Amino acid sequence: MAKERAVFFCRECGFETSRWTGQCPGCHEWNTMVEGLKPAKKSGRVHDHASERNMPSKISEVSADSEDRYSTGIGELDRVLGGGVVKGSLTLVGGDPGIGKSTLLLQMCRSLSDAGNKVLYVSGEESLKQIRMRADRIGEFSDRLMLLSETCLDNVEAIISESSCIVDGEPFIPSVIIIDSIQTVFKEDIDAAPGSVSQVRECTAAIMRFAKREAISVFIVGHVTKEGVVAGPRMLEHMVDTVLYFEGDNIASYRMLRAVKNRFGSTNEIGVFEMKNTGLCEVKNPSEYMLSGRPENESGSTVTCALEGTRPIMVEVQALVCQTNFNNPRRTAVGIDFNRITLIMAVIEKRIGIHMADYDAYVNIAGGMRINEPAIDLSVVAAVISSYRNRAIPDGTLIFGEVGLVGEVRGVGMASKRIAEAEKMGYTTCIMPKANKDAVRDTGIRCYCISNIRELVDII
Repeated sequence: MAKERAVFFCRECGFETSRWTGQCPGCHEWNTMVEGLKPAKKSGRVHDHASERNMPSKISEVSADSEDRYSTGIGELDRVLGGGVVKGSLTLVGGDPGIGKSTLLLQMCRSLSDAGNKVLYVSGEESLKQIRMRADRIGEFSDRLMLLSETCLDNVEAIISESSCIVDGEPFIPSVIIIDSIQTVFKEDIDAAPGSVSQVRECTAAIMRFAKREAISVFIVGHVTKEGVVAGPRMLEHMVDTVLYFEGDNIASYRMLRAVKNRFGSTNEIGVFEMKNTGLCEVKNPSEYMLSGRPENESGSTVTCALEGTRPIMVEVQALVCQTNFNNPRRTAVGIDFNRITLIMAVIEKRIGIHMADYDAYVNIAGGMRINEPAIDLSVVAAVISSYRNRAIPDGTLIFGEVGLVGEVRGVGMASKRIAEAEKMGYTTCIMPKANKDAVRDTGIRCYCISNIRELVDII
């Protein structure tokens, strides 16, 4: 009988080689090769799959009906998923330890079971008693939610496929399965430790085949590494239908759920939650939540409106400019790209005449949110100038626009949505790019349309 042989897998792309190399020959990443065992090929007669082959179909004959979806009962989660859970889909949920992944999925199980769906929660990390203790903090649960503490994936498939679980005299066939987590389950025919590259890859492939065959929606929880990516081979994210990431600081009370991959919807939508004693609560108005506690009549503080997918969110941009005590001025950015801040400082010094080389500059997006959209450039410029002059910008002023290297203010997308969000929040003034002046029609906000940052200096 042939023995299994040792091979090396790339964590990023899954490339396989018989020898260890410092650089992956497939994706050319360094120090990503890990050792694993590859099962030996079984000898014997090759099975004839001719009767199981799928034949090609004309594209005109393929049904293009909308996906069969059902709501999770959590509006923010439905938004990120693209309108609800798709039947037979495979979703990966990742995030830092303690961020609230298991809590959110348990709340989803509660809503789905209350709506009449049968749900199976498979945990390889917690005992049934531990899950029940966490569930008691959330609320009452229906008997349609079944708990299973199991790490062998073969046993989980057997319980579901053979309908061996009987509830109230009927076989329990779930419509949704939660597996927490993919790093703890294993297949018996793979001679490798749970969480290894071989086990994670084979278990995910088996779960995907099972979900498609039985038309069961499956959610799997994935641990993340210190770099913030899901542990295991990178192909794990390519195999699943949807990848959701939980973001946020363990100290702060808010959490953000972001879709980085979604075959059934947009990848730009986010859901905002607040962690409380009873679990995760939806934040219906993120703008109000982000601006809560903002100081009034303080220099270096401005308000801008960023877009996360189709959702406008107003956030506070803070800047602190002070005399430097070093030969090289210090630049610090929190919640915004550091290189973008350096670029904006150079534009301010060149086009406005403020000698920023003599001043330290600290820029922060209040609330812990991270924004990569260039539409906040103009707000950063205004905050830096306000702090430098120690002169506050009047309350109720919204500032947005992209700033170029020659000091021009460029137009941004969906300006009308940003203005509408500011009007809903009670803002009365808006400083925006001149290229977006068509968006100011039928609005009660006083708008200043500018084309260069020198005009911004005259206004503020």
